[in-house]
Amino acid sequence: MTTDGRTGGSRKVAVLGPIPRDQIVTHAGERFEKYGCALYTAVALSALLDPGDTIVPITHVRRRDEDAIKKILSAYRNIDTSGITSAHDQGDVVELRYIEHNRRAERQTSFMNPILPGDLDGVLDADAFVCVPITDYEVSQPTLRHIKEHNSDAIIVLDGHGPTTTLTRSGERHPRVWADRDVWLPYIDILKMNLEEASSTWLGESPELMADPPSLSHEELRDLAEHCLDRGVGAVCVTLDERGCVVFHRRSSGEIASEVVDRIEVGRVVDATGAGDSFAAGLGFGYLEFRDYVVACQYGNAMGAQRCTGAELNVYLPREETQRQVLAAYGPRP
Repeated sequence: MTTDGRTGGSRKVAVLGPIPRDQIVTHAGERFEKYGCALYTAVALSALLDPGDTIVPITHVRRRDEDAIKKILSAYRNIDTSGITSAHDQGDVVELRYIEHNRRAERQTSFMNPILPGDLDGVLDADAFVCVPITDYEVSQPTLRHIKEHNSDAIIVLDGHGPTTTLTRSGERHPRVWADRDVWLPYIDILKMNLEEASSTWLGESPELMADPPSLSHEELRDLAEHCLDRGVGAVCVTLDERGCVVFHRRSSGEIASEVVDRIEVGRVVDATGAGDSFAAGLGFGYLEFRDYVVACQYGNAMGAQRCTGAELNVYLPREETQRQVLAAYGPRP
């Protein structure tokens, strides 16, 4: 298998998650506002997919934000904005204060109404669903189950940031234990998370709660992955901050394979906001295109790296340039 890419019939990818109004203070003290999360995922997918393919964001926003968001996305011919609605006039507003490139404090001042099965009527024929919730209420397990019950062939990518993060009454965002994890797993094809989210997902066989749990070791990550793979997940991908990511999946023999996929270097990190959402886009595209979990992670690393190089949406390279970036970093896949 190579990473040269291929084209075929037109494809549809649904992106489920909020498009929040982000109020950002960078690690360098710069302040600005922009829309984020599923917006990054959709635009990154737009750069990777063909002009004849379709990306459909499914999200709820405030009425005051709907026109502005749709205007931004109208520049991308393969993005269909019909799934962006404001009937309830509810949408996420998030304050992000970066302490370092990859560490930030978060506070939320407004929240969207959740994405429910009824919101998916126009996309149940999609080839892939890339779900990028940032809080536990936004994309529920019944919504994923509804997708699988109506389209068992669809690829479902879930970012674990949603079910491992909760919102307090005062708007503070905190990690939470993903206590009902096993109810979700049969409806997830690729589970993506970072080290902190993995610690909220895997507490071991005799779980004990602690205020500041340590990061999981590689062996503990493998135990988490084996648990998930045994319950229907195709692959577990854990991002390792500046070290790239590690992916676990089963070989045809049934043996669990693990492979560290090194990061793609970035000369200067300008804005890391949306790097994880962009990674999820590359992950979904890479698996849809190549049916190879390692190559999918390579594209995830590429899109996350591209996101960090600037503050605007024009950071994403055309697919041919991303393919060359991946080949230069990793070489051809056997």
